[in-house]
Amino acid sequence: MREMTAEKNHRSVEVSVVIPVFNEEDNIEPLVDELQTVLDKVGKSYEILLIDDCSSDDSFPVMKKLRQTRPFLRILRHRVNAGQSAGQATGFTYASGEIIITMDADQQNDPADIPALLDSLKGEVAAVCGIRRKRMDSLVKRYSSKIANAYRNFITGDSITDAGCTYRAIRRNALGELPVFNGMHRFLPTLLRLQGYQVVEIPVNHRPRTRGYTKYGIGNRLWRGILDCFAMRWLRKRAVPGNRVERESQS
Repeated sequence: MREMTAEKNHRSVEVSVVIPVFNEEDNIEPLVDELQTVLDKVGKSYEILLIDDCSSDDSFPVMKKLRQTRPFLRILRHRVNAGQSAGQATGFTYASGEIIITMDADQQNDPADIPALLDSLKGEVAAVCGIRRKRMDSLVKRYSSKIANAYRNFITGDSITDAGCTYRAIRRNALGELPVFNGMHRFLPTLLRLQGYQVVEIPVNHRPRTRGYTKYGIGNRLWRGILDCFAMRWLRKRAVPGNRVERESQS
C-alpha cells in the first residue's frame, strides 16, 4: 500500500495534467512553465499535479517553491518510493478534471501536443495515446521498445503501437474501475479496451533528454514486462466491461 502526503482539491477544473516525478529537479520548472504557456492558450480551466515518488534530490523543494506563485499547481508526495504506475494512480485519485493528461517529467514529451490530444478526444473515444515520432532515445532503447511492443501485442491480442509512451489524454469516467499494479501505466490502453472503451492513437513529438538521466532500462523491466503480458492475456478472458450502465434509472 502506497502512503502519501497530499491536500484535497475541491476546485472544479476541466483538465488535470498528472506528472509522476522521481529525481527530476532540473526539469520541473521548465516543464511547468511550458505547460502553463500551452494550457493558457487552450481555453480550458486546468490544474497540474506533480506526484513526487519519494525523490532523493531537490525535486520536492523545487515543487514547493513553484507552488508559491502558481495557484494551478498541486503537489502530492509518496512516503515511500512506489514507481511510475503508483504515481499515475495517485494522480487519478486526486485529480479534479473531467479529462486527465498523463506525461513524463523529463521534458521529452512536448506540451505543444496537448491541443491535438484534446481535439482527438471526441465522440465515444475514451483515451488518446501518443505514438512517439522520431524517437530521441538511444538505438538500443528504440529497438528494444519495438520488440517489446510486438511481443506484448502478440501475447495480449491487442494492437498498441507505442505502449511505452505515457503521453495520453483520458476521460476521467473511464478510470473508475482501473486495476492498479506495478506496470499498469504500460498496459493502460489495453486495460481500457478490455473494459469496452474506445482508444485511439496519434503521433506526438519526442524530444531528447537534456537534463538528468533515465530511471528505466531493459534490465529493470524486461522480465516484469513479460510476466505482465501473460497477466493481461488472462485478464482478457476475465475482464468485466467498465461502461456497462446504459443510463440511470428513474424511480
